[in-house]
Amino acid sequence: MPVPDDPAHLTLDHLPALLHHDVSVKVGGVDIDGIIRGKLMSKKKFLSIAKSGFGFCSVIFGWDMHDQTYFKELKISNKENGYRDIVAHVDLTSFRRIPWEKDIPFFLCSFREPEGESLSACPRSLLERQCEKIDAKGYGAMAGAEYEFFTFRAPEAATTSSHDASRNSSATATFLQRNPVNDLPSLEQGMFGYSLTRPSHNQDWYYSIYNNCIKFRCDIEGWHTESGPGVYEAALEYGEIRGMADRAALFKLCVKNTSSRYGITPCFMAKPREGLPGNSGHVHVSLTNKETGANLFAREKVDTNPPFEDVRHLSDLGRMFLAGILDGLPDVMPIVAPTINSYKRLVENFWAPVTVSWGLEHRAASIRLIAPPTAPPKGTRFEVRVAGADTNPHLVMAAILALGYRGIEKKMSISIPPLGKGQDVGGNADRGQRLAKNLKEATERMKKKGSVAREVFGDDFVDHFCGTREHEIRLWDEAVTDW
Repeated sequence: MPVPDDPAHLTLDHLPALLHHDVSVKVGGVDIDGIIRGKLMSKKKFLSIAKSGFGFCSVIFGWDMHDQTYFKELKISNKENGYRDIVAHVDLTSFRRIPWEKDIPFFLCSFREPEGESLSACPRSLLERQCEKIDAKGYGAMAGAEYEFFTFRAPEAATTSSHDASRNSSATATFLQRNPVNDLPSLEQGMFGYSLTRPSHNQDWYYSIYNNCIKFRCDIEGWHTESGPGVYEAALEYGEIRGMADRAALFKLCVKNTSSRYGITPCFMAKPREGLPGNSGHVHVSLTNKETGANLFAREKVDTNPPFEDVRHLSDLGRMFLAGILDGLPDVMPIVAPTINSYKRLVENFWAPVTVSWGLEHRAASIRLIAPPTAPPKGTRFEVRVAGADTNPHLVMAAILALGYRGIEKKMSISIPPLGKGQDVGGNADRGQRLAKNLKEATERMKKKGSVAREVFGDDFVDHFCGTREHEIRLWDEAVTDW
């Protein structure tokens, strides 16, 4: 049977031919922190579970990114249920080959309850559930993502297997256990965004990132230096929102694995260095007509009497979607700012939004409306600028979609005026409320009874996710820092 070029058309019957020359397959799923957890399995084993799924230890939803179990046992995985297995369901449409691992085949999985229903805390499943709501209305969702990250020169470390020195991210981890974090050298020094010279100093690495992303099906639209020592930014090729979330998570995996081979350690922390801009993870979203592909945020005729001049070209549906995001944003802050460090980025005067705010082509606001006259109607969309590079893309996109859909369902109106050009976030003209200043404040708001997060996601997800953030808060409270 001929194998289709587009993985979207793969079926179980295609797998023997697709994997004919392979002996093994890699599989992975996304955990609550956006990290892909997985393993290598034999081709025989993979073919036997491709239809039914396979057991995967639920502890990946019972511990943090350092494999430390949560201090408060959560519903999905705990001692009482024996850290039971959940089911990993293989998504055939996610097929790609890993170019830095001899083109071994790879598939993403979504996690299900053993009885088959969607797992409340599975990030891919959470996004699926939001997409089902808009699918029922005949809508599709498109998304794009941009990630900034710092790069550091991995130190030399003597290996145990030879006298040769190696440079990789494992050496960086060892170095940071023994040395102050500021001793780790940046890949380049000084501030030089959009430099055409800097990438040439490490051009093998620079082009390997770009080319590996193409081969790994997480294509980059734009790839350049950003302002900061060793800081780079990639804008990923936009597409359907579920595939976009997958590509965003896989992009980070690609960057980390490719960079390590060149003795470079990338850092997606929201704020790696004091006194410098942080790492953003901006997300662009629009809704489309599923049948025609038309952008539903674009207005057919210019509104001559709009509530705000900035929305003259924005459809009524787009206005309600925007109103929903603005109304619910404070209640989902732990999703767009998930760590203690996230809130070091969200401070005044560092190109990061700190209030519930919006504006046409306003890069200091939480929500930047991109619409005519600066963009064509088909490009009308919202850029959510609160999220940092440390976020889980599936959760962020699920949150944007859920809040926007809630605005449509409730026929919400935009409650605050836009920021005008030259008006500062947090200034006298900014009528939006201040967003949470720390993870504890944000988590308490998200978990409270009757929160917007509980309304759109349900109690099971909110209880689990907020429990994971409370774990982070407790570890921070107990930590003795340099300060």
